[in-house]
Amino acid sequence: MKTLPLNSIQSRESGIIVDSDLLASFFDISVTSLRDAMHAGNLSTLVEIGEGEDSGRTRLTFRYSGKQFSLMREKDDQLYQTAPPSPNVRAIKPSLMQLLDTRK
Repeated sequence: MKTLPLNSIQSRESGIIVDSDLLASFFDISVTSLRDAMHAGNLSTLVEIGEGEDSGRTRLTFRYSGKQFSLMREKDDQLYQTAPPSPNVRAIKPSLMQLLDTRK
């Protein structure tokens, strides 16, 4: 399990904000290409919020060009890469996700 910096994913009232460099690097594309894919609707996200014994855990899955990338935020806020769900699990519209550009 690869642990990631806690600030790679941020939750705000406006939605989830994702480190653009991290996401682009997983898909092996530039940040510009990632933004273009988002605007074209070619990048989708799935947010799963834990219930019961998984309460407090969140898995975020990003899908683009046949690839999936999932992150898990644990109850203690630790963030790590994890196995994605089945590709049959429906993703939400990409417009609900924002990118955090750490190069500013």
